Amino acid sequence: MLTEQVDGVQVVTIDRPEAKNAINTATAEAIAAAMDELDNRDDLVAGVITGGGGTFCAGMDLKAFLQGEKPIVPGRGFAGIVQQPPAKPLVAAVEGYAIAGGFEIVLACDLIVAARNAKFGLPEVKRGLVAAGGGLLRLPERVPYHLAVEWSLTGELVDASLAHEVHLVNRLTEPGKALETALELARSIARNGPLAVRATKEILGAARDWPSNEAFQRQHKIVDPVRSSEDAREGALAFKEKRAPVWKGR
Repeated sequence: MLTEQVDGVQVVTIDRPEAKNAINTATAEAIAAAMDELDNRDDLVAGVITGGGGTFCAGMDLKAFLQGEKPIVPGRGFAGIVQQPPAKPLVAAVEGYAIAGGFEIVLACDLIVAARNAKFGLPEVKRGLVAAGGGLLRLPERVPYHLAVEWSLTGELVDASLAHEVHLVNRLTEPGKALETALELARSIARNGPLAVRATKEILGAARDWPSNEAFQRQHKIVDPVRSSEDAREGALAFKEKRAPVWKGR
């Protein structure tokens, strides 16, 4: 796996093209470490995850699995991400195939950019298995329920154009341009106040489970520290002075 930091964005590339970027234990641990770094570094506001060699990820490395490996990281889950994604926004940049656990990595991301040649799918049922890496939990939240049922029970692959049409994919690009477009999207996030970005993601993810009569009270607990931060004052001052804000993350 490769990592680099660009303009406040952590860029993570799964780099096992000889194995279609399938996930073994070492790769899962490396992804988990990259997610920890994204969450812990104040100079990183958002992330991008992609695959090298023209494909995103073919899921779990079955050869490694047969040798006794389990690509699961305590606390983070399969691939070091599906059980506990980063607290900061993460964009998937998809070229080629994102299937099985690869699709589950994509679904753990907040935003999806896909090349027109990309294909998604949860083909586990075709092998007598169940997509237990979060795919069945997240897919019905991202596409209409009956589409999620069809895709999950048939195991058939879904073209990027259809995924874009049903609003699973945020941006559709020409082949070879997914990472470039995902990085542009992540940069636009990273230019914003880091505390506000993180709090906004937290609220969006948690609010669906809040009782309606408690929603604003729970939101206040997350928002109030941001509103009283140095960054909030800097944002207002920069607007008044017609300049770009200089964020401190506090």
